[in-house]
Amino acid sequence: MNKLALLPVMLCFFAMGFVDLVGIASNYVKEDLALNDATANIFPSLVFFWFLIFSVPTGMLMNRIGRKNTVLVSLAVTLLSLLIPLFGNSFGIMLVSFSLLGIGNAIMQTSLNPLVSTVLKGGNLASTLTFGQFVKAIASFLAPYLAMWGATEAIPHFGLNWRVLFAIYLIIGVVAAMLLGVTHIEEEPIEGKPSGIIDCFKLLGTPVVLLSFFGIMCHVGIDVGTNTTAPKILMERLGMTLNDAAFATSLYFIFRTIGCLTGSFFLRVMKMRTFFIISVMMMALSMFGLFVGTEKWILYTAIALVGYGNSNVFSMCFATALESVPEKQNEVSGLMIMGLFGGTVFPLLMGFMSDAMGQAGAVLVMAVGVIYLFTYIKQLKTQKS
Repeated sequence: MNKLALLPVMLCFFAMGFVDLVGIASNYVKEDLALNDATANIFPSLVFFWFLIFSVPTGMLMNRIGRKNTVLVSLAVTLLSLLIPLFGNSFGIMLVSFSLLGIGNAIMQTSLNPLVSTVLKGGNLASTLTFGQFVKAIASFLAPYLAMWGATEAIPHFGLNWRVLFAIYLIIGVVAAMLLGVTHIEEEPIEGKPSGIIDCFKLLGTPVVLLSFFGIMCHVGIDVGTNTTAPKILMERLGMTLNDAAFATSLYFIFRTIGCLTGSFFLRVMKMRTFFIISVMMMALSMFGLFVGTEKWILYTAIALVGYGNSNVFSMCFATALESVPEKQNEVSGLMIMGLFGGTVFPLLMGFMSDAMGQAGAVLVMAVGVIYLFTYIKQLKTQKS
């Protein structure tokens, strides 16, 4: 294992977490521009729409320029997405910013996870990916607090308000790009003719790859859905202001962060299938609490449960798919990250359902994803990961 290279790679995982600012940011944009739920949910949906377009081509790009260089491309696009909102918060500006954020993150998630495999050189992949998700979750957890701080305490003459979040993450992103750029990572050359787009999609004919793809769709749909909807539930049922309700997003990421940190340990000492079952059971209890809860403690408990339960689903699905076709890891990675398109499908459906029947309708959409994850259990290995 190249331990020195693992440090900048983990900082890139932190930069990967920048995408989760879309949840709290879309709520502030909704308030600033007086949008309804369906329109405001366009922003998180737009971010994850680009995973559908760019993930598989990124797998092809890695075959040509390497995994590290592809991650550097993703960081460049991400930095541009963070720079644009510093010049305004109009509907058009935020659409462009969130689009670039989605494109950069699609490229990053497709290339960074296989880069971990390169650095580990046969190490414990699922556990290390989970630790990377822990680092990513720190950025996700900080975003609501930085936005709240900016909305109430930011230096007035900067005129950024809650958008000071973008400036802070821009600086961190520059540091991540510089450190990765000067770090030497030896990558094995691709043997034989690189796969084409059609060859890549043919891998969906492998059942475990296809089912893992849907599993990741459900994971990210629930993740983005909770990120966006949890504050709205508190505002609807407890009469909170947006600044107070934004704590719900932080609470979710606190427990997702704890889940990633402890999950990297549990996946070393426990059967993956057992840990997955426990995780999905926690998510099912959460959906029930979010659907019927009207007390603060019930709603907070439900948000914590889904945060912890959903924290390791991505790593387990991703590692299961990657290890099922080890000779095509770049291509499988592209397909799995394309599954993050669930972050587009779920918020759109949730927006329409919440406009029709309140936030309970949004919870019902997420519950469908939890039900699917129960069906995925039989795909998981019984040995420790």
